[in-house]
Amino acid sequence: MKPGIEVDVGRRLGAFEIEARFTAEAAGVTALFGESGAGKTSVIDMIAGVSRPDRGRISIGGETVFDSAAGIDRPPDRRRAGCVFQDARLFPHMDVRANLRYGLRRTPPERRLVAFDRVVSVLGIAHILNRRTGFLSGGERQRVAIGRAVLSSPRLLLMDEPLAALDAERRAEILPLIEHLRDAFAIPIVYVSHRFDEILRLADRLVLMRGGRVAAEGPLGETVGRLDAGAAAGTVIEARLAARAGLHGSARLDFAGGAITAPDPGLPIGAPVRVHIRARDVSIALEHPRGISILNMFAGTVVELGAPAGPYVDVGVGLEGAGAPVLRARLTRHSAARLGLRPGLPVTALVKAVAIDPMAGLISPPANQDHGREA
Repeated sequence: MKPGIEVDVGRRLGAFEIEARFTAEAAGVTALFGESGAGKTSVIDMIAGVSRPDRGRISIGGETVFDSAAGIDRPPDRRRAGCVFQDARLFPHMDVRANLRYGLRRTPPERRLVAFDRVVSVLGIAHILNRRTGFLSGGERQRVAIGRAVLSSPRLLLMDEPLAALDAERRAEILPLIEHLRDAFAIPIVYVSHRFDEILRLADRLVLMRGGRVAAEGPLGETVGRLDAGAAAGTVIEARLAARAGLHGSARLDFAGGAITAPDPGLPIGAPVRVHIRARDVSIALEHPRGISILNMFAGTVVELGAPAGPYVDVGVGLEGAGAPVLRARLTRHSAARLGLRPGLPVTALVKAVAIDPMAGLISPPANQDHGREA
């Protein structure tokens, strides 16, 4: 198997200490997720060689580019990591073509893995090649920045909040391009964001960062499903849009072991979708309720009780049905005690349909899928 990325670094920045250890696959998107100030950008800078760890080791594609014990510290240009930031950082005195060719010129011909015309085509920027960067929209600038990074033929693409400065319309424009980019060029991507809707759309693996440390890492669904996943805690379900409820504006999403009713995401019937059900949006009842507005009621059994965190406790409910997931719920400790929750107890998990909001990015085409929205 082609080597991926291995990171095990530590660095002190004043009173703030970073201790980050994780791996990224040789293909797909590994997301670093956490609140602002969690240390995500500092980790990206250490991988890129922009800043030096106090200790540790970094390997990219099987090559050690940093090892404090062995005295190895490859300069940024020898790490072959393309970088895309919030601000596009284009050269204002050059037109788009020259900005793109800058990335190409920095790569020896024998190491060039991608063609100029192919990148221009994938990113849809042929019509702006002769424009100066000052006349570009925010979305166009990011397309050019991505193209410049790809044309350096990197073995790793580092993307640090690349959509943070864009409005909703431009974000919706760039997200599918990042997916297409990943699939067209097979470049592994380490993607930093504090927005979970982006992570849900793009990521194969998730690294949760909290206070400078890696709180959890692994495949997206497994990591979000951990009881210690913090604000990201919940359940990621791979489903398929099975039917619509006509004038009601809702849709049925089928998954292993059941179905979910949610607002219509506007994708074609049969389209695969990835659904994020947040733990805070799940309630638990000891009996199947009647005469209430909640549409999603799942029979299951308590399989996990997390350690109390302040006034809250996280509960894992194993749903009935072959291959059904464990649904995560975040309750107050008061509620959990009042219900007498314990492993093995049969319960019904309740999820309001409006809590699964496509506009909030809680329903998305999964990674490696690209479906056009219906008109």
